[in-house]
Amino acid sequence: MRCAILGLVGGVAWLQAQAVLPEAGTQLGCASGAILAAAGSAWLTRRTLLNASQPLATFSCLFRACLVAAAGALLGFAWAAFIAQAGLSSELAKSDEGRDFDIVGTIDSLPNRQDGSTRFNFAVESPSAVPPRIVLSWYAGTRPGNAAPAPDLLPGERWRLKVRLQRPHGNANPFGFDYELWLLEQGIRATGYVRAEGRNERLSGFVPSVHNAVERARYAIRQHINAALPGARFAGVIAALAMGDQRGISQQDWQVFSRTGISHLVSISGLHITMIAGLAAWAAGWLWRKSFFMPEWQLPLLLPAARLAVVAGFLAAWGYVALAGFGVPAQRTLYMLAVVAIAVWLDRVSAISHVLALAAGVVVILDPWAVMWPGFWLSFGAVAAILYATVGRMSLSAAADPAGAPPAAPGPAAWRNAAWLARTRENLRLAALTQLAVTAGLVPLTMLLFSQVSLVSPLANAIAIPAISLLVTPLALAGSVLPDPLAAPVLQCSHWLLEALLDLLQRLSVLPLAVWSAPAPGWPSFALALGGTAWMLAPRGWPLRWLGLACWLPPLSAQPDSPPPGALRATAFDVGQGMAVLIETGRHRLLYDTGPAYTPETNGGNRVILPYLRQRGIARLDGMVVSHSDTDHSGGALAVLGEQEVGWVASSLAPGHPIARAARRHLQCAAGQRWEWDGVRFEMLHPAAGSYANPGLKANARSCTLRISNGRTAILLAGDIEAAQEAELVLGGADRLRADVLLAPHHGSGTSSTAAFLAAVRPAVAVFQVGWRNRYHHPKDTVWMRYGELGIRRERTDEAGAVLLALGDRVDVSTWRAQHLRYWYGR
Repeated sequence: MRCAILGLVGGVAWLQAQAVLPEAGTQLGCASGAILAAAGSAWLTRRTLLNASQPLATFSCLFRACLVAAAGALLGFAWAAFIAQAGLSSELAKSDEGRDFDIVGTIDSLPNRQDGSTRFNFAVESPSAVPPRIVLSWYAGTRPGNAAPAPDLLPGERWRLKVRLQRPHGNANPFGFDYELWLLEQGIRATGYVRAEGRNERLSGFVPSVHNAVERARYAIRQHINAALPGARFAGVIAALAMGDQRGISQQDWQVFSRTGISHLVSISGLHITMIAGLAAWAAGWLWRKSFFMPEWQLPLLLPAARLAVVAGFLAAWGYVALAGFGVPAQRTLYMLAVVAIAVWLDRVSAISHVLALAAGVVVILDPWAVMWPGFWLSFGAVAAILYATVGRMSLSAAADPAGAPPAAPGPAAWRNAAWLARTRENLRLAALTQLAVTAGLVPLTMLLFSQVSLVSPLANAIAIPAISLLVTPLALAGSVLPDPLAAPVLQCSHWLLEALLDLLQRLSVLPLAVWSAPAPGWPSFALALGGTAWMLAPRGWPLRWLGLACWLPPLSAQPDSPPPGALRATAFDVGQGMAVLIETGRHRLLYDTGPAYTPETNGGNRVILPYLRQRGIARLDGMVVSHSDTDHSGGALAVLGEQEVGWVASSLAPGHPIARAARRHLQCAAGQRWEWDGVRFEMLHPAAGSYANPGLKANARSCTLRISNGRTAILLAGDIEAAQEAELVLGGADRLRADVLLAPHHGSGTSSTAAFLAAVRPAVAVFQVGWRNRYHHPKDTVWMRYGELGIRRERTDEAGAVLLALGDRVDVSTWRAQHLRYWYGR
């Protein structure tokens, strides 16, 4: 069974790496192959049983395991393809993008209100042309004719809305979050916003269904917590622990959790679910054995208390997981508890590895896309590491420990005290071993997924696990269900404990060596580190276990790759409607612009640039250029400066601007500035130094324009300059503008990219950093055609994703979506 499930998981993961979905015939062939492989395994099993003494029995056993794994892989591939095809079948038609629809349906999720807008999932009942589940935003005052605030929306309400929709689309960058995949997993096949001019009205206060009831309960708990903790610093964390809504946690707090390695605790985690299930099972079993203090009922004679206890524990776990929104760690725990409950009811003894494998199989069958998220691998990897390091070792260690045995002569009280001390020592030893197993066991996987390891994680978890699991979470849960007069002090106590804990974790997170970062390892390096971890966690007596640490050296000591001297690399990120380009030479790195601000909490810096730098193992930028003050260029600068070491910042910003104040060293861009890194020359062409004295100039007119050349090829980064500035540059010397790659000025607006400017630059490649279906309609059709008529290769980030450029003796161009084709892109 375990081999079959491992194969199943592998087959599902194999499907998720495909550029196109297999045809129905291929799916049928895979299913048929799975049946044949399973039949072959059954035949070999029967033959081995009839000829148990044959010398090839061992080989036959291995071959059977391979057949079973192959059957699972083929079945997993076919099943995942079937589910994916079903998920994509309800997508919005391309011809309907940008159209207005009058729709009727129900609020299908917790509404998320922030900064004058409300975002929510909507279950569509009519018309049929609209996908059954969509994501909508209701703006207030941010769009023409829509000054009224968005109404208060409650889960389960039925509404009639006028909406404008588009097909799912997200930014596509190396190491970035795949928003399109996430929407597909959620069953969401269109996004859009509510139109102000529509007849938008509430039709019903509540539509009865299990899902709506759960979401309404989650909403009530969130409102209850917010009312009891008005303006509290960590009210969002309390809500996450009580009902799984993490949207109230700030980016700053997430950074602390990540650096201290406790992110898994700031949610409804498997540990918390198991705790709730255990308490419910204990309470139900105890009351059942007491017949609810009615001896004449004799309830244990009707049903054994153990069976009732596991049912009560499972139901409590299911309710808690429902509040969590059925995340992967919560699902894993629920399915493991379900397997244990079934085993108890059937009086079967289940090996823990079988329980874990069954849970993994159920997760990927119900959600084939779960294998694409770090949470799946970290969740099951953590449990696997604990099992590998602990199962079968506790009894031996306890028997070998003479301190664990009670003295021979003393009375009952002394014996009980000695037994309690022995159990306490054993529990502490087991807790330490478990923490070591999780910390060490997940190092290779954490490096592969996040390119960093928290060095303070063992200490942080040793403090945070008991504090959050035994104190903060129970108080948060109790306060969530208590009535108002009693809830406030309980929730405030929970918040006070949490605040004290997180203040301590904040101090740990800022330690110089709190986190070890390195580039994401390749598969050979990862496999070596994984083998070393298994060696190190092997049972006592295994030779030279400490040598397992040596296998960690290659991934932990790796350095970011760089272009050779005299060459340069440019990565134009897909940040939506904005600009951000990373320039790399042999030993230096420069960031040109930092992307837009999406919300007060999120921006191109913390959503795109920093994850990329972290996965590459880049801990320092030598310089940053912020071309001008518009938020689509400067929105991520403070986030980058807050997390990365940046040598200097050059910009056209005023000296008192927050970005200028945050910089270690700030200077204003001025034409004529030059420097050289690793055989690559950098020259600032615009603005003129005297332009800062003219208060009438727009920010665009002062965009820092940078030309970078290695003597053979060059790239020109033009910011948002417009026709007047282009004419100035041409008059100042057309030869200086010559470049093989041009970052299209002002995103290809109609006021830029003049014919004279393009004739002077003569680029072979033009990159347009624009947002998908942006409201400015960049690039303008006339400008796009102008580039095409000149024979210039055009790449736009909204369609191609991040554009990757290598400039040496020639220019090599690749795009992320073309390199990383997946069947859900462009759907």
